[in-house]
Amino acid sequence: MDIWDVKQSIKEMNLPKNTLAVLIILTLFTCCFSHFGFAQTTISGIVTEKNGTPIEGANIYLDGTYDGITSDVDGKFNFQTSETGVQTLIASYLSFETFMMAADVSQMNNLTIALREDVNSLDTVVISAGTLEASDNSKVSVLKPLDVVTTASALGDFVGALQTLPGTTTVAEDGRLFVRGGDAGETQIFIDGIRVFTPYTPTTNNIPTRGRYSPFLFDGITFSTGGYSAEYGQALSSVLLLNTIDEPDQDKTEIALMTVGGGVGNTQKWEKSSLSFNTSYINLAPYLAIYPDRNDWEKPFEALAGETVFRNQFESGILKVYAAFDSSNFELTQEDINFAEGLKFKLKNYNFYTNASYTGYLNQSWRIETGGSYTRARNDVGIMTDDIDNTENSAHFKLKFRKRFSNRVKLSFGAEQFLTDFVEEFSNQFVSERYGFNNGISAAFSELDVVFSRKFAIKVGARGEHSQLFDQFTFSPRTSLAYKTGKNSQLSVAYGDFYQQPMNDILKFSNTLEAQKTQHYILNYQYVAENRILRAEAYRKDYSSLVTYDDEFPFFDSNYANNGEGYAQGFDLFWRDNKTIKNVDYWVSYSFLDTERLYRNYPVEATPSFANKHNLSAVAKWWIEDWKSQIGFSHTFSSGRSYTNPNLPGFLQERTKSFNSLSVNWAYLISQQKILYVSINNVLGTKNINGYQYASMPDANGNFDRRALRPAADQFFFVGFFWTISEDRSDNQLDNL
Repeated sequence: MDIWDVKQSIKEMNLPKNTLAVLIILTLFTCCFSHFGFAQTTISGIVTEKNGTPIEGANIYLDGTYDGITSDVDGKFNFQTSETGVQTLIASYLSFETFMMAADVSQMNNLTIALREDVNSLDTVVISAGTLEASDNSKVSVLKPLDVVTTASALGDFVGALQTLPGTTTVAEDGRLFVRGGDAGETQIFIDGIRVFTPYTPTTNNIPTRGRYSPFLFDGITFSTGGYSAEYGQALSSVLLLNTIDEPDQDKTEIALMTVGGGVGNTQKWEKSSLSFNTSYINLAPYLAIYPDRNDWEKPFEALAGETVFRNQFESGILKVYAAFDSSNFELTQEDINFAEGLKFKLKNYNFYTNASYTGYLNQSWRIETGGSYTRARNDVGIMTDDIDNTENSAHFKLKFRKRFSNRVKLSFGAEQFLTDFVEEFSNQFVSERYGFNNGISAAFSELDVVFSRKFAIKVGARGEHSQLFDQFTFSPRTSLAYKTGKNSQLSVAYGDFYQQPMNDILKFSNTLEAQKTQHYILNYQYVAENRILRAEAYRKDYSSLVTYDDEFPFFDSNYANNGEGYAQGFDLFWRDNKTIKNVDYWVSYSFLDTERLYRNYPVEATPSFANKHNLSAVAKWWIEDWKSQIGFSHTFSSGRSYTNPNLPGFLQERTKSFNSLSVNWAYLISQQKILYVSINNVLGTKNINGYQYASMPDANGNFDRRALRPAADQFFFVGFFWTISEDRSDNQLDNL
């Protein structure tokens, strides 16, 4: 009998109207109370950590309802619901993963819910062996992108700023990255995950090069000094990953006037897309007219460069197209002990690089990254009466997938193709020759990331490569893990095999070689707290199959082989602090390097001439509010480098004196968007020596004369005016001022 049947039965009893009304109301109330009061289900249980420790204050509730409660001091909970059937029970607590359970409410009694630590929280362990982050978004950054342009010794070059980090070696006359006993060719550079084949402007002896690319277009830099991901290959020592800005914040125009040239840049931002470009023109003629150096310049260095980035945001991804062009030329006569009139050198360079990359989500658990790049580089070089004209066309294509099984387990895998066509034409009054090679490298890689807890994580991967030129297959296992030793500290270890083809100056003469190999072993300790970071890292690198030849320089008729070997070992220290002293940010890095190798034309295993045993860098930046200025200091010290004295027995048996350079800069805020910037490299004018050149023939007494290889100039002065015009009228090119 339902409630309407009861009502009808009461009416049939012919009771007085008032009594009848009261009975009906009482009956309705009784039926409703029965329905809501006796159809309740109790949900109960206990919430704990994985180790059984009760969690007080966890939120437990049925999804989509108001039914729920918080756990008590013992982790217990108990509440009632009128919901029936299958429901979703949720338990959540700060810094733990949310628990979800779908079941019939009748089964939600005396539950034991063990919450797992949320591995996406800021205090989760991060695998950091061999990796230095320079990013505004990274959990742990040793540098910020802005540091590239505010480090006194860097002169706006991202490579110059990275040379203040541990693991790098000071080779002042070169300007490229030398990492942990590896020469400059052992470091590869990537933009948005795509390879850059010619990252530096070409130069000549004793004149340092610079990176081609503007730091203002990048918001993330990852500098890996070893043990890097299986995603990256063809690098024996390190990789440098540059990420362009995903989304500019506003329209703006940037103007630069400098003692060495000028530049202009513009950014336009639309609803889902944006376009940035910048151009620069450099001409050292006016500067050299005021501050002449040790070279006799027939045509001072001149360069024109431009870059652009187009970005388009899709619903589930972003497309970026990057392009850069630069052209440079110069002509000079350098002092040379074997030529009384000096060594004549001239160079014209044309370089074009473009890449396109797409990153997006296929669904909630699948992510795709794909892209490609193309490089065309041409150098026209004249050395005395020799003419050398080389052209490189290179391309890189890449496809990568990432599967997220959970917050704790992620799998990456992909494939890529490298293509290089290199042609060189050599001629003088006696001979004309053509050299070159064509090579394709196919690669596949896979990597598994597993986070067991906030304290322990591991990465395991492998890379396989096949060289078309050598018909050789290489396999590279790599692994790294990290363990959190305390709230602010952790340990990381890494191991990996790394292969790299010989450089172009070898491959153009010989295609019967094989890939060179290193093995990396790394132990890292890291402490991060209150805007302070301490890193200590020990490492060992073993080299094998290095290229050897029997002439002073590689020639077409040299005997080439993979008979070389060597090692590099040492430790790096880094400390950064912008907390202790008000308005002062500073960092100190120190590297100890012990290395020897048998390669190129070395008769015995020896310490290469580019390696310093001790390297120390100290950088400080001080913001002075009353002056509206930031003053910066940068000091570099490195112990002497090896060289061969033919007047004594042995090979690379002597050392130069130590290198010292103190640089200062001053950025003055004329107004919020106008900045005057002044810097002086080697402000004390220290007489540094990069090495020695000996005569090719002895004198009448049987001694070989020599001359010191000094920098082209002991000091370099730079003055620049930077003006930003933006919508908010506050943004500037040194946007922390």
